[in-house]
Amino acid sequence: MPLRLRRASSQMSVNPPVVKKPAMDGDQDSDVFSADTCEVYEFENTKHAGQVLTTFNQLRQSGLFTDVILSAANREFPCHRAVLVAGSRYFRAMFCNDHKESREMLVQINGMQADVMDLLLDYLYTSRASITADNVQLLLEASNLFQITSLGEACTKFLEAQLDPCNCIGMREFAEAHALSELFKKASELIMDKFADVVVHEEFLELPKTRVIDYISDDDINVSREEIVYEAVKRWVAHDPVVRSEDFAELLSYVRVPLIHPSYFVNVVECDEQVSTNPACQAILQETRKYHILGNEINSARTRPRRSTGCSAAVVIVGGYDRVGGYNMPQVEAFDPVTGHWGSLAKLPAFTKSEYAVASFRNSIIVSGGRIHSRDVWLYQSHLDNWVKIAPMCKGRWRHRMVTLGGHVYSVGGYDGKNKLKSVERYDSFCNSWLEIPPMLMAVSSCALATCNGKLYVIGGGGEDPSVFNKVQCYNPDTNQWTMKAALPSPHHCVSTATHSGKIFVLGGTEKMMHICDPLNNSWSSTSVTGDKLENCGITVCGGKLYITGGKGEGPEASDAIFCYDVATGSMEQVAVMPRPSFHHGCVTIHRFGQGSAQATEQSTSAAKGYSFGRMGGDF
Repeated sequence: MPLRLRRASSQMSVNPPVVKKPAMDGDQDSDVFSADTCEVYEFENTKHAGQVLTTFNQLRQSGLFTDVILSAANREFPCHRAVLVAGSRYFRAMFCNDHKESREMLVQINGMQADVMDLLLDYLYTSRASITADNVQLLLEASNLFQITSLGEACTKFLEAQLDPCNCIGMREFAEAHALSELFKKASELIMDKFADVVVHEEFLELPKTRVIDYISDDDINVSREEIVYEAVKRWVAHDPVVRSEDFAELLSYVRVPLIHPSYFVNVVECDEQVSTNPACQAILQETRKYHILGNEINSARTRPRRSTGCSAAVVIVGGYDRVGGYNMPQVEAFDPVTGHWGSLAKLPAFTKSEYAVASFRNSIIVSGGRIHSRDVWLYQSHLDNWVKIAPMCKGRWRHRMVTLGGHVYSVGGYDGKNKLKSVERYDSFCNSWLEIPPMLMAVSSCALATCNGKLYVIGGGGEDPSVFNKVQCYNPDTNQWTMKAALPSPHHCVSTATHSGKIFVLGGTEKMMHICDPLNNSWSSTSVTGDKLENCGITVCGGKLYITGGKGEGPEASDAIFCYDVATGSMEQVAVMPRPSFHHGCVTIHRFGQGSAQATEQSTSAAKGYSFGRMGGDF
């Protein structure tokens, strides 16, 4: 509607302009109307607030209308309370409450440098601040003190932009002290991501021992090889050898020495006088030597790969049946409990076999026997993702069990088509041959087999008569003799076992209970962990927990569930589903390299599958 003004009178009029209003039925005089019904024109001068602040700043600089004086470092700053209150929650609390400062003309600010106070006041009066590397720390501390949030955020962003391997440790300490969560997070991420670059700078060398331990014990530090961590410890100790030499052994215990390359270990670590002459380091050296020979059989915090290497423990499911009388599956699948991802490995050779035994050996997998090819033994080479045939067993068998102990693979019991077997044989990888050792005290098939404290335990199974028994037979390699141990709480066969924290866990068969053996006390205990029986399930230790795979319940169908049992809490929950249901399968743990790691790039035979498996603990 176009604007129409009232007719001007001879005298000045202060009446507002009017606009034309559309005629309505019954209106007599509708060409003008009063201001209270006028259309609204919203006007905003975006420069006004800035102009007001500029005027206040000019008044401050001229000393006009100021009503308070701030004193810092023997210098006085005349100010306007209104501006201080508007820009700072600190001053709002001071002047708007019944504090003595609210009635005083002179307010003392202790511990504040005059130039920093100048910068703060300039910001409050102009909304501008010049942040530099020289003043950012003091300015941020002052912003936090006076609760000037916007300036503090600007200082934090400036610091984030300056993050570098040479200063990220100091930045992290500063952020932690001032509760700057975003800066703390980004500094921590940079330390983890660029650890190899961080440790060569002065900030790392000046850290206290406890903080060094925090970093080198972290699974998430990004190092392509463990030698970097070892060298970082050596450098930190050398920075103040008189004081720090006594801490070397403790720090070395957090280095994953077994994962250091064998040649570096022999030529550098073992030749280091600080290591070789320190009694506290000898156990670590011994563990490393054993790991290089025995591989995954040696399990400790130091043998757990860091995530940055792309190497992690994987649960491998080998073959099995999908149902009673069902298909003998040739598939071999690897499950990463950390990511939840699955990957397919090379299929089983001669997969028409059934009721074979499976065991991990170093970082490989051995499959032996079976109903069709009862003496055959195949080795899965994890670094090549293929199967090779190795020396056959002395005696054909199926429904037997295998386990690794002391660098040897033991094949125990089973059935040869006519009789249950007492026979036990041991594989020597260096000679590629099997050797029969003293037989068990009782013939057994479909038993459970475990190792604990350097001994072999044959648990339950089916005897020479059709019955199932609860006997436990123990073999000591040192004495080369078998003895009987405390019996299972009830007879069992078709069960599976895993060893964790010096105890043997037995699950499966026709019961819903988990039985736990304490070999040191020669005793058993039981606990209920599942609502259904899991006959011929798989069980393995991975990442410090037990993973229970598949199995058969009351019906003929196999299960596809994967459960995780936490030994520390005694709790069990389903964590994943297998690609296909399976029971009577092999279940072992080996290390795998994911795509993206240096090793995976070199060992990319299986890259198309998304998995590559590296040599751990020696070669076959």
